[in-house]
Amino acid sequence: MTLIAHFADHLCRPVPTVMRRRAALHLLDWAGCAVIGATAPVAGALAGVFLDDRGGPCTLVGRAGGAGAEAAARYNGVLGNIYEMDDVDKRARLHPGPVIIPAALALAQETGADSTRLLDAITRGYEAAIRLGRALGDGHYRYWHPTASAGTVGAAAACADILCLDRHGMAQAMALAATRTGGLWETRNDPQSNAKQIHNAQAAGDGLLAARMAAAGLRGPGRILEGTEGLFAATAAPGADPGALLAGTSPAGWCIADVSLKPWPACRHAHPVIDAALALLAKAGRDRLEAHAVAGIAIQTYGDALRFCDRPTPRSVIEAKFSLQHAVAVTLLGGPPPLAAFDPDMITDPFVATLRSRVKVTVGEPYARAYPNHFGARLVVNLTNGDLLVHEQPDALGDPENPLSIDRAIDKARNLMQAAGMEATAIGILITECLELAEGRPLPTGWPVHVERGEA
Repeated sequence: MTLIAHFADHLCRPVPTVMRRRAALHLLDWAGCAVIGATAPVAGALAGVFLDDRGGPCTLVGRAGGAGAEAAARYNGVLGNIYEMDDVDKRARLHPGPVIIPAALALAQETGADSTRLLDAITRGYEAAIRLGRALGDGHYRYWHPTASAGTVGAAAACADILCLDRHGMAQAMALAATRTGGLWETRNDPQSNAKQIHNAQAAGDGLLAARMAAAGLRGPGRILEGTEGLFAATAAPGADPGALLAGTSPAGWCIADVSLKPWPACRHAHPVIDAALALLAKAGRDRLEAHAVAGIAIQTYGDALRFCDRPTPRSVIEAKFSLQHAVAVTLLGGPPPLAAFDPDMITDPFVATLRSRVKVTVGEPYARAYPNHFGARLVVNLTNGDLLVHEQPDALGDPENPLSIDRAIDKARNLMQAAGMEATAIGILITECLELAEGRPLPTGWPVHVERGEA
């Protein structure tokens, strides 16, 4: 029996109600991210690529009319990552929601699937993407964007479940998806590149297509994961651990319970220093610091945080969101960072630039050794009056060890929808519709149309 066949067996076990509730919360979290994402120029540009005037039964977030399932999955797949507030599994180092939820939701709407089927599919899709991402390991993450590579397989698993495929069909859908998955990290080296969001759109749409192909009786290579020319051999050396795909599985355990919700609109690797900066302000009894009061700032963290986010002079919004220096500067100067903390005006703000220039970043213990099981950092702020502020942040806010409360997760989605220009009544309806899916409520209908960017 091949590895992907064993994996399909694991995915096809029953989903408990508590995990459906968790899936509904992640659907709401994605909805908030997608609604604000729909206001961005890249969303409009890619709408022109993925959509046509043929219409269809599937929701297009932020746009009038509907579309067929594949077009909706690709267009909605663009949206959830644009503002860098999407959910994340720290061990797999991928964002499952922006890929799996658009694919599963679109196919559920097209086929008339009920809420239980949708939430089960989301749970199984998260399981597939996260377990595969964890198994691919450091060698894969060095060059490949796992949200796209493992996410395509997760979307295929979710869509196979929407189509009620059996274990064999589930395995074929994932195998077909894995044969052409991808997404290279070179996109992060070019601040003008939109490929990160395009990766997500392609992963959502390609996963959906793979499930449809499997439903039509088409087959993928059985040893696509462990074969001599399979996914692990081609993209995950060194450091791959195929055994991790099924390690520690249990009837009650599902990976969606481990997924983190992001409170701040920045790369997850920047979150520990944001949390540490907020903790330092609280210890000092201050809402903010003045730039002239700070003599120097030192950050110790893990290697990937520097590899992705050591950017002392960001030149664009996306570079600011991937800058430890910018993240800590705007937080110390202004407290909890809103969406606008990473806008061009803040990037060029002279006080922010001054504080960024005083930040030094290094790899240090215990953070390097604890990663990726823990995303942590140590922050030291030297004040010009001679005071020294120090905080150790072992886990980022929103991780299972430091969870975001349900109320705060709901507030996050509400705030993002408000920033996009949604009316309060529509926001309340959509929040209720998402959260009550676990109780059997029909699929959401309260999606916004023609939203406009509000104040972040």
